[in-house]
Amino acid sequence: MVTALLVIGILVLLIVAHELGHFIAAKIFGVRVKEFGVGYQPRAFTFGKVGDTEYTLNWIPFGGFVRLFGDVGQEEHGEGSFVDSNRAVQALILIAGVTANAIAGWALYTGALHAGIPRVIESAQPGETTRLIVANVLSGSPAETGGIAPGDEILSVSDEFGAAPHEQTPRAVSDFIAERGGKPLTVQVLPAGRKLGAGGHERATTTATLIPAHAVIDRAGRPALGIAVVLVTSHPLPWSDAASEAFTATKNTFVLTAKGLGSIVALALRGEGDLSMITGPVGLVGSVREAALAGVGEVLQLAAFISINLAIINLIPIPALDGGRLFVLGIEAALRRPAPPLALHALNTLGIALIIFLMVAVTYNDILRLLG
Repeated sequence: MVTALLVIGILVLLIVAHELGHFIAAKIFGVRVKEFGVGYQPRAFTFGKVGDTEYTLNWIPFGGFVRLFGDVGQEEHGEGSFVDSNRAVQALILIAGVTANAIAGWALYTGALHAGIPRVIESAQPGETTRLIVANVLSGSPAETGGIAPGDEILSVSDEFGAAPHEQTPRAVSDFIAERGGKPLTVQVLPAGRKLGAGGHERATTTATLIPAHAVIDRAGRPALGIAVVLVTSHPLPWSDAASEAFTATKNTFVLTAKGLGSIVALALRGEGDLSMITGPVGLVGSVREAALAGVGEVLQLAAFISINLAIINLIPIPALDGGRLFVLGIEAALRRPAPPLALHALNTLGIALIIFLMVAVTYNDILRLLG
């Protein structure tokens, strides 16, 4: 129950941030805002009215909206009308929601990095605790044969005489393996997803004896195990460093999410789409539970990831989403005339129906995963 409330809280926070972007932009450009709603109707509660804007809370929590005077499909004209504003202003108001989610993602990443989350570093600072994590395993390599997988933590590497690298860094471990010239090595790993118990006493580890293969070589042409390792720390960053690092995290998440979404769309166009690849609000329960157990930083990181996902999803050119409305604005600009209001209303209704269908289908798949 607590996890479910946390999921709803995260989604409401991010949706409010998105709608707040539209709201602020509309106010800046003099467009009247008739209603700022949290959740989708039917209406549950009205907080009150300030100026032209009514603030409401609605029963369906997974959404929100800003109702503008003269919005798409409404025959409302005059001072402060959205549809009477020039197309550049309309586009800026529409893109403001996505911008707000991107800013929220950056702010959440900043908080996560300040709280302390796993991140890759080049070298450790004095007093900084680090872990050696497997980033990649070469197919058919000794490491794969020995059961080592991406995400595993390398706890130790030693030869038949008990000698070990002078330090736990990617370079030192790689050099140590190569210097043994293909002789057997004992590698102790902590499989991904497992943790050491208090004081390190409950060690859910595995140990494998591996022989570096001459067929699997490193950059210097020396025998290797076929793994790529990185140095990872969860040491909290100062606010200034966290804010700077958060820009990179936000950019990387945008790129990876856009590529992933592009792959899903490409599969769908080929008739190979599978909605089970997409996670909805119900499916987030498990992810949020795991993040909550890991700490505040992990929850903030997950919220940042969701915020950036919301930004990208809203850019998809589906009617009723910001991307669809921006697409229509582009067509209107190219044709140099507005689209018929009836056609805009029909497109908006179609888009809402499609979104509802997708939400129902994704939620159904989420429930099946939880049950099975």
